[in-house]
Amino acid sequence: MNTADLGLPVEVPSTALFTDQYELTMLQAALKAGTAERRSVFEVFTRRLPHGRRYGVVAGTGRVLDAVTNFRFDGAVLAFLRERGIVDEPTLKWLADYRFQGDIWGYPEGEVYFPGSPLLRVEGSFAECVLLETVILSILNHDSAIAAAASRMSSAAGGRPLIEMGARRTHELAAVAAARAAYVGGFATTSDLAAGFRYGIPTVGTSAHAFTLLHDQERDAFRAQVDALGADTTLLVDTYDVAEAVRTAVEVAGPGLGAVRIDSGDLLLVAHRVRQQLDELGATETRIVVTSDLDEYAIASLAAAPVDAYGVGTQLVTGSGHPTCSMVYKLVARAESADPAAELVPVAKKSSGGKTSIGGRKWAARRLDEYGVAEAEVVGTGAVPDELADRQLLVELVKGGEVVAREPLDAARERHIAARGNLPLSATQLSRGEPVIPTEYLHLP
Repeated sequence: MNTADLGLPVEVPSTALFTDQYELTMLQAALKAGTAERRSVFEVFTRRLPHGRRYGVVAGTGRVLDAVTNFRFDGAVLAFLRERGIVDEPTLKWLADYRFQGDIWGYPEGEVYFPGSPLLRVEGSFAECVLLETVILSILNHDSAIAAAASRMSSAAGGRPLIEMGARRTHELAAVAAARAAYVGGFATTSDLAAGFRYGIPTVGTSAHAFTLLHDQERDAFRAQVDALGADTTLLVDTYDVAEAVRTAVEVAGPGLGAVRIDSGDLLLVAHRVRQQLDELGATETRIVVTSDLDEYAIASLAAAPVDAYGVGTQLVTGSGHPTCSMVYKLVARAESADPAAELVPVAKKSSGGKTSIGGRKWAARRLDEYGVAEAEVVGTGAVPDELADRQLLVELVKGGEVVAREPLDAARERHIAARGNLPLSATQLSRGEPVIPTEYLHLP
């Protein structure tokens, strides 16, 4: 079991400045106006999926819980705010004691989502909830984009394992988050050791072209690698001539050679040739790993090739063309006064240009057809219909400021496999299309 998500081994002292300045200036104004303590409900949702995508994937929930836990204004942070004159002294005093004491509900990590899905619901005073907007969106937008790309790639791979290897293609901290999100979306391993250390994700890696070029002969490089790592290692065979390298690799490691990696050329053609050559040399169990700027379309094109695993970097950590999910964090209900007993009233942004929002504290459920396949995402306010009571999607994540839903990362990964499996078959098509199921609204104000 992966236990790293039950408590980060890498300490993050404070996430309080992972925010936009206007969160703090709104707080100052609300404190002065006497509205800061009004009970409020914020929701995270997206108005649309990235163009052509059929479903989204919730990822980053575990990181959000860590960020909320570590959202603390320590002495150094307060000194920075004071020196810059960002907020006044009464606000700084309020921030010094900040601890989120509200409730958070959300789609569990690994679940799929659609336009309008209330992915996260944050409830508490306006002051304590508004401060969390930027860090929550930063995490969910990034991680969910990576997980969605990973899900499409794992679906295209048809059960063949995928290796995340994009650390050198993105920011060093984003690389760790990307590896985590990719694992949720279906990847089997990562090359990034920080991701392995922090989240318990299995790590892999052997050698690059530089190791071959270090030696006078390719045979010398292969011999050194096999002597150090054993015959079950993966030898990179496209530095010079692929056919010659495969022959040499089997001569050095024997027919028990673990795998060969191909990183260039016409991968479909080369994979077939390499498989034939390996079989002729008696290395019938030697696996073929392909890399080289793969995305879900390239992976799908290799479905008929004798490929055993794929390594993906750039396209994965950039969301395969969609590096964000355009999620927003909106106030949807608030009390008319600071009285704890004051009734919540729905509020919503009304504007042109497709940026309206829907007021009210929402629930969500997924309706299934007679075969147990999802047919609609139902979002509503008020009472949940009896027939949807056992299909509700939001779960309690934080209660009274205490995290109540930490789980191993493998649980999110398994949940995603199950959730994707309950969608219509067209969900896994790579062709562009509308969301695979519609979103229906009930009882909205």
